[in-house]
Amino acid sequence: MNDVTQSENPHSRCGFVAIVGRPNVGKSTLLNHVLGQKLSITSRKPQTTRHQILGIKTEGDVQAIYVDTPGMHEDEPRALNRYMNRTASSALKHVDVVVFVVDRHHWTPADEMVLKKLEHLKCPVILAVNKVDKLERRDTLLPVLEELARKRDFAEIIPMSALKEQNLAPLEEAVARFLPESVHFYPDDQITDRSERFVASEMVREKITRQLGAELPYSVAVEIEEFKHDGKTLHISALILVEREGQKKIVIGDKGERLRSIGQEARADMERMFESKVMLRLWVKVRRGWADSDRALKSLGMNDS
Repeated sequence: MNDVTQSENPHSRCGFVAIVGRPNVGKSTLLNHVLGQKLSITSRKPQTTRHQILGIKTEGDVQAIYVDTPGMHEDEPRALNRYMNRTASSALKHVDVVVFVVDRHHWTPADEMVLKKLEHLKCPVILAVNKVDKLERRDTLLPVLEELARKRDFAEIIPMSALKEQNLAPLEEAVARFLPESVHFYPDDQITDRSERFVASEMVREKITRQLGAELPYSVAVEIEEFKHDGKTLHISALILVEREGQKKIVIGDKGERLRSIGQEARADMERMFESKVMLRLWVKVRRGWADSDRALKSLGMNDS
């Protein structure tokens, strides 16, 4: 974590809020909509989030430092999966509030596993019941909430829709109530502790995942090799790593068409985020077995927090 700059307001509130849940339940979408801009990458593919990412929101006297985490899952067959589980679990250490995100459709064994990891926490746990916008009849929600309430003594249970931004204000208000009185840890205009290079690499990975989610497994990583301002233009060079030659051909596409499409979409997001013209160059390289190797993960910056 970076060095922090503290606010001078002695009556302010500040603390860490872990967003946890099973894969693909809407944690990153929730963080992005709370912050009002894209920070965590999203896709329909489970386990898109790999890293622990801080999203910082300051409103008046309240600074909530949200920790978006990879989805916790039961199987750990590869080093990458083990890394993501460790990262998600480590987010529960030293936090002031936990937001446990579940899907209102059904409770799964993976939800039960996450709940078990929360058993010994002393901090408040808020249950955020996501995707209620998809309910055909509102009267079916109450029995679902009553059943969920029996699973743990939750500090609050809040039905909401991260994607449609429904009922997010009550969730943020609940979080604020449980934060301790404290000076602010970060400047009021800072939104993350991650570097611009990291954000750029995640933007490229999101476009790959979104465009090729059905064709490619999780064996894709992105390294930023150049990140340089030249006047009003930002030059970014990114290396896309895959495990097999066949995957490289998929990412490049016919006559380079897929790679160009990935680059165009990523560049548009980067220009909005960095408020600068971006020149983006992408390459694809085969690095066999990186997702099975703890050493390779560390070389890609996937170190346990």
